Amino acid sequence: MDQTIKLEDVSYTYPQNRRTVLHGLTMAVGEGEVFGLLGPSGAGKSTTQKILMGLLKGPHGSVDVLGSNPAHWQSRDFRQIGTAFEQPNLYLRFTARENLKFFGSLYEGNDHWDIDELLARVGLHGAADTRVSQYSKGMRVCLNVCRAFFHRPRILFLDEPTSGLDPGSARWIKELIQEAQERGATVFLTTHNMALAEELCTRVGFLVDGRLLLIDTPKNLKLQHSSGYVEVVYANNGTSESVQLPLAGLAADTTFQTLSSAGQVESIHSLEKSLDDIFIEVTGRRAQ
Repeated sequence: MDQTIKLEDVSYTYPQNRRTVLHGLTMAVGEGEVFGLLGPSGAGKSTTQKILMGLLKGPHGSVDVLGSNPAHWQSRDFRQIGTAFEQPNLYLRFTARENLKFFGSLYEGNDHWDIDELLARVGLHGAADTRVSQYSKGMRVCLNVCRAFFHRPRILFLDEPTSGLDPGSARWIKELIQEAQERGATVFLTTHNMALAEELCTRVGFLVDGRLLLIDTPKNLKLQHSSGYVEVVYANNGTSESVQLPLAGLAADTTFQTLSSAGQVESIHSLEKSLDDIFIEVTGRRAQ
């Protein structure tokens, strides 16, 4: 897998207050990955994204995005990325259609989405010609994400892309992310929403106080931190009860055999830890 993002021993100190917010970050993100940088507010997630987009100059260490240092990018390089910050940044006196047309004009040569099709994908087709000043917060978030996807970039930098959205709107955004990955785009996602990361990300990194504590796939993390037990729900005199049994050797477990042979077993659930549980266990902190 080709690497689209590489950081080697990257640290960053804000010159205004001399506060160091990143400490020796080293990571690589491959083409077509959905990578989630997870951590609480103030962990350094946004700073990392801004360095990768060339918005912050002067980090210590090596930064490479699409084969070059983003601090030296030209306009043609910026055409290859799409960005959506947590706080929507849109022209409020423009309609949704006018916003996308304007931003699309900055990315000449890219294979743009059809405006009506893209707006329809996030439930905004009926409001395409309504001024954004009349939009709800959720509608603005959806339009902000549409703007990032509109020119079909090679890399998407998304900051809390489903924050404040209802479940239906969040699902539309997730589908856009998955489709972008399928066409080979790299998605760099920063969030403290562990459920979102677990659903979408091929790998995640835990960032706390500017330090990257680990990188792995959600699946591997859950296997490594598995309790090794399952919960067996069974019928007992018209009610449902449960018992926890070791996963290893479950078929030979006498309690399970008794319940199974009597036809009492109603369901079996693995007692996996959530990504949120694992984050707390590894870091000693909550992501939110």
